[in-house]
Amino acid sequence: MDMADLLQRYFGTRDLEAVSPAALPDGVERMRVDFGMTQDRGQRFALWTLLMVLGDAPDLDVAFAHEEDREAARNLMDMLAAAAPE
Repeated sequence: MDMADLLQRYFGTRDLEAVSPAALPDGVERMRVDFGMTQDRGQRFALWTLLMVLGDAPDLDVAFAHEEDREAARNLMDMLAAAAPE
């Protein structure tokens, strides 16, 4: 799943900065519902990633049944933390 496509689907824009604060909770709620329903590992990871960026991702042990998915999520978090300005 492409992040721009996810933004368009859940927030009606491909630009995260264009999402109004009022629209954020509804979009996040729809994402969480879809996250809970999808069984596709790639789709779950993409949804979790966007939820994580938005500060609303479930814990790794709840989100991912497979250890390799949890490890990929940890690696992503480490990369994002290393790239964040200090």
